[in-house]
Amino acid sequence: MDFSVKKLASDAGVFFSRAVQFTQENLGQAEKTELDAHFENLLTRADNTKNWTEKILHQTEVLLQPSPSARVEEFLYEKLDRKAPSRVTTAELLGQYMTEAANDFGPSTPYGQTLIKVGETQKHLGAAERDFIHSSSINFLTPLRNFLEGDWKTIAKERRILQNRRLDLDACKARLKKSKAAEAKAAALPDFQETRPRNYILSASASALWSDEVDKAEHELRVAQTEFDRQAEVTRLLLEGISSTHVNHLRCLHEFAEAQATYFAQSYQYMLDLQKQLGSSRAELFPVGNTDPASQPLSSSPPPATLPVLQVASSNPGEVPLNPVEVTPPVSGTRKARVLYDYEAADITELALFADELITVYSLPGMDPDWLVGERGNKKGKVPVTYLELLS
Repeated sequence: MDFSVKKLASDAGVFFSRAVQFTQENLGQAEKTELDAHFENLLTRADNTKNWTEKILHQTEVLLQPSPSARVEEFLYEKLDRKAPSRVTTAELLGQYMTEAANDFGPSTPYGQTLIKVGETQKHLGAAERDFIHSSSINFLTPLRNFLEGDWKTIAKERRILQNRRLDLDACKARLKKSKAAEAKAAALPDFQETRPRNYILSASASALWSDEVDKAEHELRVAQTEFDRQAEVTRLLLEGISSTHVNHLRCLHEFAEAQATYFAQSYQYMLDLQKQLGSSRAELFPVGNTDPASQPLSSSPPPATLPVLQVASSNPGEVPLNPVEVTPPVSGTRKARVLYDYEAADITELALFADELITVYSLPGMDPDWLVGERGNKKGKVPVTYLELLS
């Protein structure tokens, strides 16, 4: 019990000494040991790494799971060391609703058939999204969390110890400085009056006491300096390990980008397949000469544009649609166009397009304004305007 009380008193004394030193430094009343420039740069880089890792981690979590409540639920499962239940993605849920609606409306009806096709694509998109989330969580989020919850906590702990060692060192320096000043003052003012011999004895005793105090302060300073240097070296090694952390995070970032590229490539392929399916069914529902309102583009993004809409402007309903392959281009009115997206021709009257190629385009009387006739070498056919950038 006596030992515990002594230790408690000693710890309280050290804490009080550090508090006094810290307060005096903030008030400008005490000197502070400064770290070298390289060490300060290591500290700054470590702090920046921690701060940006936290921001990147949080925003990636938002990207993968936009719902705050779902993120909180996953966090609680992780802290409880329990596996989170499998969650259906929004695309999969949408696909399920479309399939159920098709069964309700009739899977053999045109609307039901289209609902089934789009619903299946949505399910594929949802499955690809779930794979992307799973891969990103393992290969990207987990390493970032491990750094913040492991390496960074160790660095922060050693930095706190270094801060305490520095306060102890500066407190010892201040104590030694005061002891030397008191010793010099006691040695410079002895009382030699013969009528007061007792005062001389007291003065000499005080000088000897301050000399002992100086020796004690010097010993404490040497011990404090040794502990500070040792702790500074430990902290320095940990801070230099941030370079390895950057290398590891770089590898994880590459894996995240590859997973995201795979996800978008799969999604693009699924939508291309759906576009072909819808294009063929639309051609059956809206043959040449009929107007499909859905074919009108709503934005600058590439529309399905698989419905042939070129026809002769004539009041005769029995007149045969005009084939652009058999039409001679006008003498004037042709211009160059750059292709923005790949386009697969739906039939022989259309011209397949490849992104970034240059073709010659022109319009014919009676053509739908959303289509032009395109020529590439000796090939010609109808092309959708929304897939082109017309050049002057």
